[in-house]
Parts: sequence; structure tokens; C-alpha cells
Amino acid sequence: MTKIDTNYYFWFILAAVIGIFLIEVISNIFNLRALSPNLPKEFNGLINDETYRKSQNYTRISTRFSLIQSTFSLLILLVFWLAGGFHFLDQWIRNFELGSITSGLLLITALLAANYVLLLPFSLYDTFVIEEKFGFNKSTLSTFFFDQLKGLILGALIGLPLLAVLLYLFEHLQYAWLWGWMTVTLFSLALTYIAPTWIMPLFNKFTPLEDGELKQSIITIAQKCDFPLKEVMVMDGSKRSSKSNAFFTGFGNNKRIVLFDTLIDKHSTDELVGVLAHEIGHYQMRHLLQSMITGFITTGILFFALGLFLNNSSLFAAFGVKSTSVYLSLIFFSLLFQPFNTVLSVLSNIRSRQHEYQADAYAAEVTGTPGDLAQALKKLSKDNLSNLSPHPLYAFLHYSHPPVLKRIAALRK
Repeated sequence: MTKIDTNYYFWFILAAVIGIFLIEVISNIFNLRALSPNLPKEFNGLINDETYRKSQNYTRISTRFSLIQSTFSLLILLVFWLAGGFHFLDQWIRNFELGSITSGLLLITALLAANYVLLLPFSLYDTFVIEEKFGFNKSTLSTFFFDQLKGLILGALIGLPLLAVLLYLFEHLQYAWLWGWMTVTLFSLALTYIAPTWIMPLFNKFTPLEDGELKQSIITIAQKCDFPLKEVMVMDGSKRSSKSNAFFTGFGNNKRIVLFDTLIDKHSTDELVGVLAHEIGHYQMRHLLQSMITGFITTGILFFALGLFLNNSSLFAAFGVKSTSVYLSLIFFSLLFQPFNTVLSVLSNIRSRQHEYQADAYAAEVTGTPGDLAQALKKLSKDNLSNLSPHPLYAFLHYSHPPVLKRIAALRK
């Protein structure tokens, strides 16, 4: 049996993965205890007692299920790690003598495939039991598995070539972290352009919004905001879920607004205009550009740090692996850097919540009717069975959008 070196890397990573898990557990427990039996006055007349109880039950069941899944994932990681799984898998693949890049692709694919198979039952239960119970799921088993198959094929076609390039760079080039950063940055930009046109239509059907009051109102608000709108599309979100959303895609003068069909069915024209004015606010205030630049900088820092820990023998010893390799360096570094990623995620959420307030204010100003957006937010919360009283700690750690009551209060001002 392979020997795990209980050095400082071992204890740091072990403390990190368990510590992050415990923080998640505590924040979720606080969130469940914060569920209030009293409906917020803001929702009087819109949500009845039965629907409110249903939303709280949805939060309870979803939270408990999430804790079970995260506990299972943690146990699998710890058992595989402490039993020397990384060493045995690496040695087994090395015996084929396929070369470092091919071996790396095979090992990482094997780990991802095993993780996918182990978590697939959780995904099925979430979709066809929990989401089905609360009336959200509209997907069939055939649609679910066909989506999974398409996702796996796309992941292989896109992810494996990128991974192969990164492995080559780190094995053969000086300043590989810089080349890797540039490669991932260019890849991300290309994917942002390609995804709406080529990838998203593989999963959903997009049709032009029919002429009428809604389309004309959208065109009017876009012109008022000097938003370069090229097309308004409707996505068949109801094919898989009854939940609603809206977003826009495209670069430069090729902006497309996409509305879920479920959103159109449940909201008035004025409410939808308020929602779209909010999305336009993100564009006009350069929020997406700021987030993109921040993401690129963060990626650069991660690649630089990866370069420092590449083929670190002490780090490999903490996982019981004697022979260093670039591909296992990627995996071990991701675990080593997990606490910093958690901090970055929290900071990103803080910034995102600030952007949401700013986009709400922009929408209120350009429409002149903040009540329409407030009403849309309330309806979205009702239809999606959102938690109306999240615990501050949970919201701080996880929410990319402010709690709905805080957003409505800001709009009231």
C-alpha cells in the first residue's frame, strides 16, 4: 500500500477541504433556521399561505439534498486520496507507456468520468424527484440523457484539445504559465462568441419574438438606452423547466436579447421591459466587461501560482505519488488552491451584488417606473419558489444577486 506523507501540504489541504465543507454545512443550517413562518408584507396579495409554505419546503428539501451530495463527494475524495488512489491510477496508466500528454488526458478523463458516474444518480434524483415534486421539471428521461450525451461529447471535443495544449506548454516551454494564461484567455473569448451561435442551439430552440406590443416596447427601450439590439429571441425553456430567466448575448453591434418562453407567459409587457432595462443597465455600466477583465486577471494569477507549484515533490508526496507529472500537478494544485478560490468566489459575489443594485437603479431611472421591475422580481421569486428570508451568512457566501426584499427596498427609494 502506498505511503501518504503527512507533511504540511497534506495537513493544509485536508484542513482546507474539511473546513470549507464545514462552513457550507454551518451556513446551510443557519439558512434553514432563518426560514420565517410569516410571509413578508411586501408579498401580501401575491403569494398565498400555501405557496409560501411550498417555497419554504422547497428550500428545506433542496438544502438537505445538497448537504447529502456534498458529504458524499467529500467522503469519496478522502477515501480515494487516503487509500492511495492517485498513486495507483497514475501507475496503472504509466504502464501503458503512452507518453506524458496522452497519459495526462487519460488520467484526467478517468477521474472526471468516475466523478460523473458517481454523481449521476444525484442529478437524476434532483431532476425527477425534487424538481418534479415542486412542479418545475418538464424534462423527460430521453431529453435528460440526450442532454447528458451532448454535454459529454462537447466537453470532450472542446476540453480535451485545450487540456492537451496546456500539458504541452507546461512540459516544453519556458514561462509556460504566461503562455497557458494567454491560451485560456483567447479560448474563453472565442467560446463566448461561439457558444450562443453554435452550442446553445444544440440544447434549446431559439425563435424570433413575434411582432406585437412586447417586441415594439423592447425596441423602444433599447433605442432609448442606445443599446445596439439586433434581434429579440425566445428560448423554449419550458422544454426542461418551468423556471424563468432572460439574458443577452453577442459582441459589438450584434446584441441579442433572449427571453425564456416561461418568462413571457407569466409577466406583463411593462414588467418585462423593466427586466430588460436591468440587463441593458449591466451593458451600459460595463459590468460584463469589468467581470471579464477581472476574470482574466484572476486566471493569470492562478496560472502564475500553478507555475510555482508545478512538479512539487512535497505536494506529490502528500498524495502518495512518487513520480511527478504536469497532469497530476494540475489536479493537486486545484485542491491546494481551493481556499483561495473560495475567497475569490465570495469577493466575486460581493461585486456582483453591487452590480445588481446599480443595474436596478439604471432600470428604474430609464423606465421611470421602478414598481414594474419590483413586481417582476416578486413574481420571479414566487414562480421559482425562492427563499424570501435567507440568512445573512448564507447570502454573503453564495448569493450573486442581493436577496429580493433588499432589491425591492432599494427600488422603493
